[in-house]
Amino acid sequence: MSGLLKNCVLFMAAGLVLSQVGCSDPSGNPKAPKFQHRISDDAQPWTHENFDSDDDKFTFAVFSDLTGGERPKIFEIAVTQLNLLRPELIMNVGDLIEGDSKDEAGLALEWDSFDRRAQAAKAPLFYAGGNHDLTGEMLQKVWEERYGRRYYHFVYKEVLFLVLDTGDNTPDRMQQIFELRNKAIAVYKSEGAEAFDKTEYAKLPERVAGTISPEQSAYFLEILEHHADVRWTFVFMHKPAWKKESEETFAAIEDAMADRPYTVFYGHEQVYGYEERRGRDYIRLSTTGGEQYPEYGRSVDHVTLVTVDDDGVDIANLLMSGILDKTGHIPLDGDDVCFELAACGD
Repeated sequence: MSGLLKNCVLFMAAGLVLSQVGCSDPSGNPKAPKFQHRISDDAQPWTHENFDSDDDKFTFAVFSDLTGGERPKIFEIAVTQLNLLRPELIMNVGDLIEGDSKDEAGLALEWDSFDRRAQAAKAPLFYAGGNHDLTGEMLQKVWEERYGRRYYHFVYKEVLFLVLDTGDNTPDRMQQIFELRNKAIAVYKSEGAEAFDKTEYAKLPERVAGTISPEQSAYFLEILEHHADVRWTFVFMHKPAWKKESEETFAAIEDAMADRPYTVFYGHEQVYGYEERRGRDYIRLSTTGGEQYPEYGRSVDHVTLVTVDDDGVDIANLLMSGILDKTGHIPLDGDDVCFELAACGD
């Protein structure tokens, strides 16, 4: 019996529960019981009294890519919808800005736009970087000046959150990728996706898979060793680091998590995907305002809710087109906004 119930005295009269008094929390302060009623009959009009309100339970949200030509209003609507859903914190998998400005002043304007909209969220929003956010020395410099670390961790309610940087290449390699990427983007804007797919950048291994440096891998190995007894571990990254040939740095992180429950979320391709790897869930999120590619699969604007308790994890993907406010409409006059190109066209 809990300490709360031990301190509660039930007074009965005429076969009815009239009140529950003398209840207090562990500190001794008076506290009303969570559930009160006046029915003492054996038959009761409810299923049970095991309320889904454990103190160790919490829910967080995840959103995905905004880039490739961000579509108007989508992210603003997503933030408003998340405020209705009330997660305790909000994560993402990178590609928050286009990152195609020619100078730091232009990048500052891009980040100012994202920050202004992100700060409308009631819950704290934790930043993760994608290739649009971090490719090249200038983008990394602006990120580090504004947000500090490009990879980090934190613990919330005995749950470990790992945020990885999958563009963690050497400076020389990063510059090569940056230059090839700029050329490829110019081709895309002038000639389209088919021509883009023929560019040198599109054929790079880093185009598909992420890179984790030895230094970053060592950081997370130390964190995992230090937090061996957490209830669950969540990993957030932009590109799938395990898909790069001869990738040993992320494999070491996976090995270190082999004996613990964990879940991986990533993005980049902007098409939803699920796979079971090493007996764990690896989930590729689609878009939250980014360009969609329905020809490759389920490409749709959505947010993800993750609920954690001592029994495990529940994951629900919510289509933005189905999250309505109390008036029965999508917030911010979003009823006419297209959230899935395959369903509503251009």
